[in-house]
Amino acid sequence: MRILLTNDDGYHAPGFAVLETIARQLSDDIWVCAPAEEQSGAGHSLTLSRPVRIREHGPRRWSCSGTPTDSVMMAIGKLMPEKPDLILSGVNRGANLGDDVTYSGTVSAAIEGALAGIPAVALSQVYAREGMADTVPFGAAEAWGAKVLAPLLAMAMAPRTMININFPALPAEAVRGIRVARQGFHDYGRGSIVEGTDPRGYPYFWFGLHGIEHSPGHDSDLEAIDDGYISVTPLQLDLTHDASLAALRGAYGG
Repeated sequence: MRILLTNDDGYHAPGFAVLETIARQLSDDIWVCAPAEEQSGAGHSLTLSRPVRIREHGPRRWSCSGTPTDSVMMAIGKLMPEKPDLILSGVNRGANLGDDVTYSGTVSAAIEGALAGIPAVALSQVYAREGMADTVPFGAAEAWGAKVLAPLLAMAMAPRTMININFPALPAEAVRGIRVARQGFHDYGRGSIVEGTDPRGYPYFWFGLHGIEHSPGHDSDLEAIDDGYISVTPLQLDLTHDASLAALRGAYGG
């Protein structure tokens, strides 16, 4: 099985090394193409206004000057002799739960794989408090990663879908198990904008990550994580709201 690894935290991120450890429990045919620098929050963006550059770090290993989407497109379209059998993206430093998947470069890299017809999985490690930087513990992801992925490898994923996995902010031995859950939604009256002044006296603004409230549904990924479980969520790329089609056709007389 040929596996492509990518992420949005950057080629040198600690979680990316954890992802490779997980992947090598599944296969020895590992290929790597990840952003050269952190691209958190990049979503499904594609670089169009400047050239994308590739740097080789060894056999089957590259970093890309662009986004997670760029990295997957370059790997599939230029660097690999054949499409991979599986794309793994992560392990992200921080949760990708609920509607936050729309911002996530980690999830978007998996989306790009799904668009290309390749089974794809995003993996993220939740952490307990803000400001942990590179001290975020990945023990739960490292211990459970291959166990969570193994059943997926025996399944045929539906076209234009991908799997989003989150590991709770717990020691590996405290994880209660695996729960398949739907995507939840945050209470959008949340988050913060941190204001400061730079050394030249100009104001700046930084989107904060603390104080985020959510309203978990009974079977949501948010609740699964709160309950100490690993969440496994299938996401579809067709965003059409089918229930509105008839009303809109009526509104337009068609």
